[in-house]
Amino acid sequence: MLLDVQISAVPRIILKPLLPTFPCFASITVSLLDKPQVDFGLKLFNGDMMAIPLLYQSVQETIRKQIANLYLWPQTLEIPILDGSAGATKKPVGILHVKVIRARKLLKMDLLGTSDPYVQLSLSGEKLPSKRTTVKMNNLNPEWNESFNLTVKDFRSQVLELHVYDWEKFGTHDKLGMQVVPLTLISPHEPKEFTLNLVKNQNLNDPHNKKPRGQLMVELSYHPLREDSHGFSGPLERHESQISESEVLEKTNEEASHNCQPGLLLVTVKGAEDVEDKHHTNPYALVMFRGEEKKTKLVKRTRDPCWNEEFQFVLEEAPLKEEIQIQVMSKRRTKFCFSSKESLGYVNINLSDVVFNGHINEKFNLINSRNGVIHVEIRWEVT
Repeated sequence: MLLDVQISAVPRIILKPLLPTFPCFASITVSLLDKPQVDFGLKLFNGDMMAIPLLYQSVQETIRKQIANLYLWPQTLEIPILDGSAGATKKPVGILHVKVIRARKLLKMDLLGTSDPYVQLSLSGEKLPSKRTTVKMNNLNPEWNESFNLTVKDFRSQVLELHVYDWEKFGTHDKLGMQVVPLTLISPHEPKEFTLNLVKNQNLNDPHNKKPRGQLMVELSYHPLREDSHGFSGPLERHESQISESEVLEKTNEEASHNCQPGLLLVTVKGAEDVEDKHHTNPYALVMFRGEEKKTKLVKRTRDPCWNEEFQFVLEEAPLKEEIQIQVMSKRRTKFCFSSKESLGYVNINLSDVVFNGHINEKFNLINSRNGVIHVEIRWEVT
């Protein structure tokens, strides 16, 4: 029987993002600033098992470690208060460029006295899949020089998490080490190199962290999105008679510079109307761009689905001559566990209008659909 449970901890609580309507925030993020103190009694056959000194200390320390691994900062527990449909999704604030350069003196994990390392990287609090480098076979001092772009949503609280693994053809991949870098250590637009001593985990008191695990060298640069990045009108949009030749040239150069800058393409699939098919209507949307495919949730048995889901594409320059395709699909799983898919229509959207205007928010008639319409918002934001 478990009795008299007492837990003492120093939490860090963040209410974000703030909203103009009740309850005024969209989620609660909780983390611990130190290992919690846990005390309790455990009775077995009318005897207090926690009265045994070694057992008490061992059980208490095990519980503290487990809780710390889950919730000790920068690990967090996010409790959503409002869903994305209520406008609670976090707005991107910038792009983090990560260049994984090399590693030195990694641990030997394979039988032949070497390892097959790769690096997995992500930002804390992000639900998107992690990025990863290529695998360097039989190498304890690998050179990667591979670059990645990550979308930043909270510059002050997010950290870059880097995990180095030993690739295995079968079974789980062995962990060689990890490290984190708070984004606040980086100045905007200024590349900075870091030489990181790898550790097993973020528990400073773990004796395993005293064992050398090698070093990882990375270069980071943060580029905040412009608040006024709403695109450019063409230089001749005003009356030509009122514009001097120098003004036209200056505007054209400014526009060309804007189009060559990296940025973030934000695609929000809001919903659809009057989509239907002969056999079933369980619609979801596919967003296809540059060979990448992203999918909304599936809504069962409706002709008017509401998704309101945002997808992000980090680009090195404006997509002036490109299209994005959005297709509405329907999927049904049969009693024999087979699934059938049907297209309910699609649309191709030219992105040049998005670049020059900064955003579009329109409804499009679906091709190969009788009356189907899809509502899409697309924004282009530059750094």
